[in-house]
Order: sequence, then C-alpha cells, then structure tokens
Amino acid sequence: MESQNQDRLYLVTGASGYVGGRLVRVLLEDKKRVRVFVRDAQKIKGHAWADGVEICEGTATNGEDLARALEGVHTAYYLLHSINVATDFESVEAQMAHTFADRAEAAGVKQIVYLGGIANDENRSRHLLSRMNTGIELASTSVPVLELRAGIIIGSGSASFEMLRHLTHRLPIMTTPKWVSNRTQPIAIRDVLYYLRSVANLAHPVNRICDIGGPEVMSYAAMMQEFSKLSGLRKRIIIQVPVLTPKLSSLWIGFVTPVPTSLARPLVESLISEVVADPRKSINDLIAPPAEGLLTVSQAIQLALTRTEENSVSTRWSDAAFPTAPWQKAQSDPDWAGELTLKDHRVITSDVPARYIWEQIEGIGGEHGWFGSGWLWYLRGLIDRMVGGVGLRRGRRDPNHLRVGDSLDFWRVEGLTPEKHLRLYAEMILPGKAWLEFHLEEIDGKTVLTQDALFAPRGLGGQIYWYLVSPFHFFIFPTMCRNIVKAARKSHTSR
Repeated sequence: MESQNQDRLYLVTGASGYVGGRLVRVLLEDKKRVRVFVRDAQKIKGHAWADGVEICEGTATNGEDLARALEGVHTAYYLLHSINVATDFESVEAQMAHTFADRAEAAGVKQIVYLGGIANDENRSRHLLSRMNTGIELASTSVPVLELRAGIIIGSGSASFEMLRHLTHRLPIMTTPKWVSNRTQPIAIRDVLYYLRSVANLAHPVNRICDIGGPEVMSYAAMMQEFSKLSGLRKRIIIQVPVLTPKLSSLWIGFVTPVPTSLARPLVESLISEVVADPRKSINDLIAPPAEGLLTVSQAIQLALTRTEENSVSTRWSDAAFPTAPWQKAQSDPDWAGELTLKDHRVITSDVPARYIWEQIEGIGGEHGWFGSGWLWYLRGLIDRMVGGVGLRRGRRDPNHLRVGDSLDFWRVEGLTPEKHLRLYAEMILPGKAWLEFHLEEIDGKTVLTQDALFAPRGLGGQIYWYLVSPFHFFIFPTMCRNIVKAARKSHTSR
C-alpha cells in the first residue's frame, strides 16, 4: 500500500509547532513528498528536514495563500490554532477552518486530517468547544475529514508535560482545585505521531471522528504522583480546595512554570472536563495499535524525561510564537514606529578567535545565563511573568546550539549566521519591539564583537520606558559583552 502512495503530496500546516515539526520528520522518514505551510520560512530553516520539503509561506486567514499551499495536495494535515493569538479565538479558528476547507475543496484535496481534542464530557471548556467547532467547519465541504481527538499529550517539550514537570518538581506541597481528581486519558507523543503517519497510508479517504488515547485512565493528581516517583521525588502532598477558578489556576501555573498564563488557561480549562476516549469512536478498525503496544503513562513520562536529559528535544511547545500585543505580531518590521529606533551599542576587540566567542554567544541564556547581572535578568523575567508574559523560564531547546525560530528565555531567535551573527527578538510584554544582536568580524587578525540592543518604541509611552530602563543597561550590556569575551578566552586557553 505504501508504495502506491509515494506519488501523493502531503501538506503539513503548523510545521513550526510542536506536533507539526515532528510529523514532518516522520513523514520524510517514510519517504513521503511533503509540503509545509508556515508564516515565516526562515523560522524552519534550522530544522534538519528543511531541505527535504517544499516550503509555502503565507497565513491561514488568506485564501490566496491557502490556494497556493493546497494546489496538488492529496492529504492536508490541519494543525493550526489561534488560542494565543486572539481573545476571540473561537471565531478566528472557525473562520480559518472554514476558509481552509473551501480552498481544499477547490484544489481537489482528497483528505483532510485534523488533530483535535477529546470532547465527550458535556462540561466543555471554551478551548474544547472551539476545537469541536473547528472540526465542524473543516467538514463543511465535500472533502472527507478524519478528525483525531486526543487528550493530554505527554512528550518531551509538550506544554502539558512541562506544566506537569514543573508543578511536581517545584511544589512538594500544593493546594489544587477539584479538577485534579477528574479522569483523563493521556497519550504519548510517540503514539500520536504513529496515528498521524499511519493515516498517510490509508488506501481511501475517510470521513469520521476517532478518539485516540493511551491504555490508562487516571486523574491528573495521579499523574503528578507518578511523575514524582519516576523523578525520584517524595510523594507530593495535594490539598484540594474549591475556590481556585481556572483563571486563578492559570495565573498560578503561569507564575510557577514556564508555560505562560495565556497557554496555561486553555490547558487548565480542558482539565475541568473528563477527557476520556469513547470506545464507540475507536480507531482500531481503521488503524491497528502499534505492534509494541501504546505507551503507558509511566513509559511516556520516562521517555520524555530521558529525551529532556539527553537534550534531544526536537520540538517544544514554545516553538510557536506568543505575541503579547497586537503590534508585536509581525516581528521584523517596526515601520509603525516611524524611523525612531533607540540603541545601546557596544564594541569590543579581542585576540580570541571568532569561533570561541561564537560558542559563548550561541550558548547564551537558559542554564548558562546571560553573562552577568543575573539578578537584573531575573527581576525583569519576574516582572514579565507577573503581567502575563513568558518570563525567563522557557529556557532553551538545546543547551549549546540554536536555530532560527528557537525560543530562548523571553527571546526568540530571529536571525542566525554561524560564527557571524545572532539576532534575538523580545517576546516579553513591552510598549514596543526589542531586539538583541551580536555581530562577529575579523579585522587585521583581531575579532571584533559588536553588541546592539535595539528598541522601536510604540508612542510616547515606549520612549519613556526606554529612558527609564536605560540606567540598568549600563550594568547589563557592558558586563555581558566583557564576560562573553572573558569566557571565550578561558575556553580557548584551556584547549
């Protein structure tokens, strides 16, 4: 069957996201022809699979962009959502799905595959209702839609796993809302990918809804206890209280874990429902379970922990951008601010070879820190989290190497040329847009490091903000520049 399908073209939307980035990889492993649809082609250039796919750039709200992406496609994977982009995400998601379905029908697409959420409990959150409505809109044309509904996805780098991991690690005693006792049926990311890749080999289009879940049903509290056991931690003391609303819970999770409040809230709201697969919606008659069986919760957690410890996390929840204000949705173009760009400019010349300095630059942030003034960075991250931003706790995907699109604490890698240039875009909450840039150049046998902090203020408030924080720049940026070169010299002399 697989050999008959090699001429098919598969479209993966959301390829820069957590599931999409991994799905592209496994489809290519199966020798499939793959096209990806992304907002920014530069964002996926760092993926190992980037040269093996067709890249179509555009937005899911633009019908013409979708028409180009869907041309000649046999199967289209719909992995898009707008939860972190708009407060009215329900209407945005419904319109996106409707437009996608219309363009898919016009392009002659044979199959749409949609990854949604299990929604068998009548007590459904806004998030789950929106996921359901997205499926309805996708199925509004003649194109068959196979909707795979999953619950909590456990895998290295997933938002659900990071929330579970940090809550359990940091809180030996915790007060929790009653929803921690609700039943849920987690599934490993490995098994989600197994079903998604198996769909590509179906002989005929399918129009149905299938629930996919792991082999165990348990409460969220039981998952936390299982995680603590596998991590070598003491059993957690969980005290349930009736007063923690989803809003309060998400604010607390946003403060304690790397997952921002904007993402934590839909995750928390989903836990209010019992997320358990319905046997009547079983996928087994369509796609048999993996030969080795579905992973248990403990196996999925252990695999995720191993991948994290080995720094072999290929995609993370934070791969998707988190715009914090309307003017921050487009990163690179600060034209709305006129020609005003404020700058902190630092230059240092050294006899240390450029590659050693680059190693320090590329390793910046995360566990390595920001080369001095650590308390100021911590304070800025804390303030950002208190106002609903991402803060510093997102860390890094890889401790030593970066790729375009990576999240890096409250920055995102916007541009990277090895041993020459690194450009970071700020995703903290700001009255404007900010970048941090590093340039390396060899002149007359010396290495010149240029470090620029750039800020495009939004109105008068943005300009006032810059001048208020400027005194702190005199501590942060010169120290950073000097310590990068100092660490590079130490690395050079020790080799």
